[in-house]
Amino acid sequence: MKKLKFAEPIYTYHIDFVGHVNNIIYVQWLENARVKLIEAMGLDIQHLSVEDQILPIITETTIQYKKPFFLNDTVQVEVWVSEMFNVSANFKFRFLNGNGDVCSTAQQKVLFIDSETQKPSRKIVKYRKNFEKYYLPAEEN
Repeated sequence: MKKLKFAEPIYTYHIDFVGHVNNIIYVQWLENARVKLIEAMGLDIQHLSVEDQILPIITETTIQYKKPFFLNDTVQVEVWVSEMFNVSANFKFRFLNGNGDVCSTAQQKVLFIDSETQKPSRKIVKYRKNFEKYYLPAEEN
């Protein structure tokens, strides 16, 4: 359907001794993007965890660094759901600079578990329509 797009700031404390954004900052941007995407889907993490006993757990993070970001760059973030399964989903990310260049791409595998049993939970399937709002199969993105 569509990607969620928003900007992330670059602060002085994001810059490492080489003069560009430190790699760990990308993990923080992924966290921000994932939470914003879930909220844009019309879901509330607190509601999922308390009412449905569903917890999203990251099982894998892959980041490809293509070009560095510097202090005066603009970071445009794009995030979407690339695959949906009964107990998990894959989220994809792109980070673009102010010129529109793709500086980094990433993927996270998210497993939804039951907070009591700590095992994969099919309860998430009742929210499939929410995920479909930001679903772009791999061949379309």
